[in-house]
This record gives sequence, structure tokens and C-alpha cells, in this order.
Amino acid sequence: MEIKIGMDNVGREVSLDSNLGSERLVELVEKAVTEGSLLRLEDRKGNKVFIPGAKIAYVEVGSDSSRPVGFGAL
Repeated sequence: MEIKIGMDNVGREVSLDSNLGSERLVELVEKAVTEGSLLRLEDRKGNKVFIPGAKIAYVEVGSDSSRPVGFGAL
């Protein structure tokens, strides 16, 4: 799923594609924001992203379904 995270006083958002389920993501974000701890995420390629919970302005979660690939008609 695609995840976009906006931070306070930062012009660009963090965007990553993760294997994480939406329920687990919500748990991690809520914990990081309420405790002011780091939000630790990993994308599908194994890259790690660390975001301070106190700086999170918003989190946008895309759908869990993958996009179709190919040239066939929809």
C-alpha cells in the first residue's frame, strides 16, 4: 500500500510503498504521535524511514490492492 506522511514545517511529504497492513499502520502512527516516539517504517525494497511522532501532521493511506499491469482493456 502507498503511504504518504506530511510533517510540520516541511514542504515535501514522505511517500513510500509498504507491505504493512492498514490496521497495523494506524497502531504504529497513533503510538508514535501520542508518545512522541519515532515512527519506524520499511518499504517493499527494505529501505527504512524514521519520522519523529511529534512532527507528524497527517498520514494518507492508499488502498491495499495492487495496480493492474499490462495493456489489456479494463
